[in-house]
Amino acid sequence: MGRLCLHGRVMKKLLVASLLAAVVGVSSGCYSTETGRTKFGMPFAKDSIISRYNRPVATVFAAAKEVLAFNGTLTSENLIDNTVTAKADSKTIYCKVTEPEAGITQIATQVRGSAGGPDLDLAAEIDKQIALKLSQMR
Repeated sequence: MGRLCLHGRVMKKLLVASLLAAVVGVSSGCYSTETGRTKFGMPFAKDSIISRYNRPVATVFAAAKEVLAFNGTLTSENLIDNTVTAKADSKTIYCKVTEPEAGITQIATQVRGSAGGPDLDLAAEIDKQIALKLSQMR
């Protein structure tokens, strides 16, 4: 009877250790940024807001650049891929401007914290500020 009790304790410890390993494995990993790079952080988490405008790519890109500069410090700008990156507090903000169809411009705004966790609220706020900036540019 004593051996059965000891065996049950070992199995419980093994089960707990397996569950912890599974949680760590799922919660850590890599995610792709809007600039095309891979960073360490929480994968499979919604971290981007996508908006479409009936404006030229250059106009939307300029608005995004102004908004990011207002909210933080610009860290990179790529005119070939139309991406701009900024740091605000401990967050990294990525914006990518594309033209999925003629006359329609799309902007994806992604925000991640220093530990790689998403910040969808800040992404939505930046997206709203870009929309307001575009409305002022008419």
